[in-house]
Amino acid sequence: MFKRFEAADCSTSTQVKASVQRAIKSQIAASHPALDPETLDVIIPKKPPLTQYKAPGHLTVFCISDTGAPIFFQHRDGPILPTLRFVHMYPDLGWTTVTVDKGAIPFVLGGANIMCPGLTNPGSEMKVDLEKGQGVIVMAEGKEHAICVGTMKMSTEAVRTKNKGVGLDSAHFLGDGLFLTTQIN
Repeated sequence: MFKRFEAADCSTSTQVKASVQRAIKSQIAASHPALDPETLDVIIPKKPPLTQYKAPGHLTVFCISDTGAPIFFQHRDGPILPTLRFVHMYPDLGWTTVTVDKGAIPFVLGGANIMCPGLTNPGSEMKVDLEKGQGVIVMAEGKEHAICVGTMKMSTEAVRTKNKGVGLDSAHFLGDGLFLTTQIN
């Protein structure tokens, strides 16, 4: 999704209303239930408000108004997902994560979707029951930082029973255009 993303491609910028910002926070809290609401208020304060940028491919990127640093993104009406830089700044917040095995790492870093065997082989883990379409942070076996952000293509129950096909749709990975973008103005 962000393989060829550049900050110059973003067209319109609008300041997010307070009601929309509250809706974003509630959607993030629903996606990642372990996140504490008070902590979420600290990392996404009311002042300054977020700035919303439209990007090609029906993408919306939410940035901090002061710095222009991208912190969340959304594809069409999908879940609002954090950027990897934001996840790396706050790794212990309680993000909803899955872990892929070592064999999947080079493919994930190349931008490939994650197949079911990469989520069910020894070394990988899916601790919580996830629904289809839910946003997750992808960790790698033996690594401490996240390598990808994506959405589940099928529930964890279906991944475990079927064990074939694409299990997770990769939206944003280490080294893609959004990861390399530190500021959008």
